[in-house]
Amino acid sequence: MAGGEDLHSAAVRELLDQTVARTVAGTGAHAGALFLLEPGGEVLVLDASLGMPTGFVGLLRRLRVTAVSDGPLAEAVLQQRPVWVGSGEEFARRYPQLALTFPFVGAVAVAPLVADSRVWGTLLVLFSQKSPAPDARAHGRLTTAARCIALLLQDAAAAGHPLQPGLAARLLPPTPAHPSAPAQAQAAAEFIAALPEGACRLDVRGRTTFVDHTAADLLGESIPHLLGARLWEAVPWLAHAPHRLRYQAALASQLPTSFTVKQPRTGRELLFQLYPDRTGVSLRISAPACAPHSQDELALGTGPALGPADLDAHYHMMRLSGGLAAAASVDEVVDLVAGHLLVTLHAQAFALLVAEAGRVRVVGHHGFSPELVDLVDHAPLASDLPLPGLTTGAPFWGLPQGVPSFFADRDELRAVYPESAAIDDGLGAWAWLPLMASGQYFGVCVVGYRKPRSFTLQERANLTAISALISQSLDRARQYDANHQLAEGLQAGLLPRTLPTMHGLDVAARYLPASHGIEVGGDFYDLIRLSDTEAAAVIGDVQGHGVSAAGLMGEVRTAVHAYAVADAPSGEVLARTNHLFNDLDPGLLASCLYAHIDPVRHMAQLATAGHCPPLLRHPDLHTEVLAAPPGPLLGVEPTAEYPTADIPLAPGALLLLYTDGLVETPGTDHDTALTDLAAVLSEATGPLERVADTLVAHAQPSGDRADDTALLLLKAC
Repeated sequence: MAGGEDLHSAAVRELLDQTVARTVAGTGAHAGALFLLEPGGEVLVLDASLGMPTGFVGLLRRLRVTAVSDGPLAEAVLQQRPVWVGSGEEFARRYPQLALTFPFVGAVAVAPLVADSRVWGTLLVLFSQKSPAPDARAHGRLTTAARCIALLLQDAAAAGHPLQPGLAARLLPPTPAHPSAPAQAQAAAEFIAALPEGACRLDVRGRTTFVDHTAADLLGESIPHLLGARLWEAVPWLAHAPHRLRYQAALASQLPTSFTVKQPRTGRELLFQLYPDRTGVSLRISAPACAPHSQDELALGTGPALGPADLDAHYHMMRLSGGLAAAASVDEVVDLVAGHLLVTLHAQAFALLVAEAGRVRVVGHHGFSPELVDLVDHAPLASDLPLPGLTTGAPFWGLPQGVPSFFADRDELRAVYPESAAIDDGLGAWAWLPLMASGQYFGVCVVGYRKPRSFTLQERANLTAISALISQSLDRARQYDANHQLAEGLQAGLLPRTLPTMHGLDVAARYLPASHGIEVGGDFYDLIRLSDTEAAAVIGDVQGHGVSAAGLMGEVRTAVHAYAVADAPSGEVLARTNHLFNDLDPGLLASCLYAHIDPVRHMAQLATAGHCPPLLRHPDLHTEVLAAPPGPLLGVEPTAEYPTADIPLAPGALLLLYTDGLVETPGTDHDTALTDLAAVLSEATGPLERVADTLVAHAQPSGDRADDTALLLLKAC
C-alpha cells in the first residue's frame, strides 16, 4: 500500500512540475513557484520553484496567511481570486514591507488553487522588470493552470493520497533558452576563447556550468575545480554575502549588474559583469583600467561590493521599517525619518509635506533652508510656488496618479518644472514620492541629494517601498493625533472647568489620562456647592475606556449633582444614582465615593459605592485609611442601599479622594501601595497644589501612566 501511495504521489508531482514549467514558459515569465496550503489554512509552503535564486527560495519556504497586506500570495488565498501586480513600483506601493525584502521584483501574477470552494495553495509567476506586463492571454494561461493543479490535488486527496510538501522545495530545471547543435556549441566555444575577457555561466542554483581558461586564470582556480560547484564555494574570496546578493539580484530582476572586487592573490581589481536570463547568469570577468559599460547597460547599478557603509544603511533601513510600524504620533514618525531615512538612502535632505485644509503643511524636514521651508509651510495648495508640482492646476503636487518622480539633476527638474529655476536649495538630485492612504493622496515625501545622480531600478523600488511605509505610518499617526486631541477635549469638557471657592475649605484636584492609547477614560471628580457653608465632594470611575465610558461618566456626574443639590442625604444620593444607572442598562459598572462636607461643624459624611477608601491626614500629620461602610458598585443591584459614616474634619485636617490609578503600581499589592501613599501624604507639606503634585509624582515617578488618575484634596481651614 505504501509503495502504491509513493508511486501515485510521484506521478502527481511530475504532472505538477510539468504544469508549473509550461505555465512559466507560456506566460512569458522568468520564474514561477507552486505553494501548498497546510491543513488549517494559515501557512503556505513552497513546494516547487523554477528560475528563482536559492536565497529567495529559503525566504519563501513558509509564509503565514493572515492579512491581505502580507503580500499577493496571502491576498490570493484570503480573497480566493487571482492577483495581478503590474510593475515593481506597484508592488512596492502595495506591499512595502515585502518589497524591502524582495526589491528586485517586477510584475507579479498569483492564482489561487481553488476547487469546490477549497483553497489548496497558489501558483506564482514572476516577470522581469524589463518585460512587459502580463496580458490577457498570460492571465488566462495562469488561471487555467491553477484550476488544473487544484483538481489534481483534489483528486489525489479523494483517492487517499493527499499531496504534502516535501522536506525541501523542489528546484525545477529550466528549459534551455537557446538549444543548439554540437557544431554551434563548438563555434561558440571558439568565439569565447578568442575574447580577452573571461566567461563563466552559473545556473539558477549558482553552480558553474561553463568556465573558460581566461576566467579560471583570473579567478586563480582550475576549470575542474570550478565546474559543478557554486562559484562562491569554489572561490573563497567570493564567499562574502554582498557578492552572492549581486548574483541573486540579477537573477531575480532579470537585469544586468556588476561589481568590482580585489583578487587577493594577485592584488588586481576584477570587474564582474552579470547578465541574467531565466536559466541562469552569464559572467564576464576582466581586469580593465576602466569598466566598459554604461548606466543603461547595467541597469541594477555598478560599483564595488557592499561594505560597512552599506551594512550601516541596512541597519537603519530595518530600524526605520520596524519603527514606522509601531509609531503612534506624527512626532514619532518625523523623528524616525530624520534619524534613519537619510542614512538609509545616502541622502542629504528630506521633507514631509501634507495637505491640510487647502494648505501645505511641512510636518518634518532636514537639510532644506529655513527660508524655503517658510515659503512652503502653510502656503495655499493653489498658489504658484516655485517648487515642483506646487503650482496651480497640478493634478497633485506634480505627481499625476501618484507616480513617483525622479530627477537626476537640475536640468531634468527644470525641464519638467520650469518654476523651480527660481530657487536654489543646494541640491543636485531629487526624488518626489507620493504619500497615499486608502487610495487618496495626502502628501509628498521629498528626498534630496547633494550631487547629481541617476536612480537605479533597485533604488527606485526601495524609495517607493519606503514612501509607502511612511504613508501608512504617517496617516495612522495623524489619525491618532487627531483622535487623541478629540479625546482630551471630550474629557476636559466632561470634567469641571473650575471648582467653587468655599469658606473654610481649601481644595485642589488633578486628572491625568493614561499615557498610552487615545480613548477617553471614565474617571471623574466634582465639588458641588450645597450652601454657603456646605459642599459635596464626589469622585468615581466608570468601567472601561472610550466614548461610551466617557458618556456614562458624564451622566453619572450629572445625576449625582442633581440629587446632591436636591438636598438628599449622602446614602440617598448614591441610591438614586444607582437606580438611574440600572435603568440606563449600560452594560458597565462604576464606583463612586460621595462626601458631604460641613466645614463649620467640622464634620464629613461618607458613602461609597465600591470605591477606593479615602485617606484622612489629621492636623498632627498622622494619616489613616478610612473604612467607610461598603456599598455595591453602581449597576449591580437596582434597589441597593448605601450606608453612611460620619468622620471629624478638624481644622488643618486633609481629606484625599482618589481613583485606583493613584495606587495601582505593577509588582506592588494594593495594601502596600495604600500604605505607601498614606506615608507620602503624611510627609507632604506646603500649599495644597504642591501636595497634589507630590502625590502624582509618587504614583508615577516616570510620568508613565497605565490608567487614568484622578484625585481631590480637601483641607479644613
